[in-house]
Amino acid sequence: MGLHKLASNIARIYELNTKVEAVLLGGSVSRNWSDRYSDIELFIFWKEQPTDEDRKNPILKLEGDIIDFYPFEDEEWSETYITEGVKLEISNFLTDTINKVINDVTLSFDTDLDRQCIVATVNNGVPLSGDLVIKRMKEIVNNYPNELSVAMIQENIHLGNRWNNREALLNRQDWLMLYKVIVEVSTKIMGILFGLNRQYVHHPAFKWQNNTLKSMTITPDNIVNRIESIFLENPSISIRVLEAIIQELYELIQREHPQLDLSKVIEISLFVRPKNGKIDL
Repeated sequence: MGLHKLASNIARIYELNTKVEAVLLGGSVSRNWSDRYSDIELFIFWKEQPTDEDRKNPILKLEGDIIDFYPFEDEEWSETYITEGVKLEISNFLTDTINKVINDVTLSFDTDLDRQCIVATVNNGVPLSGDLVIKRMKEIVNNYPNELSVAMIQENIHLGNRWNNREALLNRQDWLMLYKVIVEVSTKIMGILFGLNRQYVHHPAFKWQNNTLKSMTITPDNIVNRIESIFLENPSISIRVLEAIIQELYELIQREHPQLDLSKVIEISLFVRPKNGKIDL
């Protein structure tokens, strides 16, 4: 049985509970990105707080083996279990909570990645139950706000002081710190690209990076291969590739949002910590 079919069957069990308003399929399965390592992510929207019994009953009916069963935390109840050899990740939310998160992101332009992930799931997820509830949500999140695009760019545009030490770290062969800088800057690049392409971030660690980049239309040329090369090439080459991507990214930002003044940001990004050439060592 395919993952999508299994998810649909499981959703029918959840919707037997009258407290459940909707069931939404999220994650890689909903995006048709799944592979042999993929699990099923289900988002259950509740009219009122679910009890432990509400959450465990579907697992019992499915003869599932519980891996994790967490109490209420960060506005969510979550559990993980295995049934028919497939891992299920269940995220339980009050419907009111989802609506509040949608408002925070689409009206207040909240750049918090966890909140954006919820909105991304609503936007890209597949309704398995409660179509009307989810349809109303999708109508709201379908229009990505221009203000959120700007907020995502501004949130990630400053690359940090350590980026200015890249040449020193490279020449010292301080690999751990250098790669930490490379990862931090690459992460900021991803944040900017999501904003530029008006896509909600679907995973806080930018999982499925290649698939995501392929879905974007506003990117530096050959971005998938170039981003990949940053982590596979010699570090001296990786730094040059990263520098070029950053400058091309600034050009794209200026094209898409000409009202943003990037002159100071560009100046800082080009700065490299100077050598102590006049000091005897």
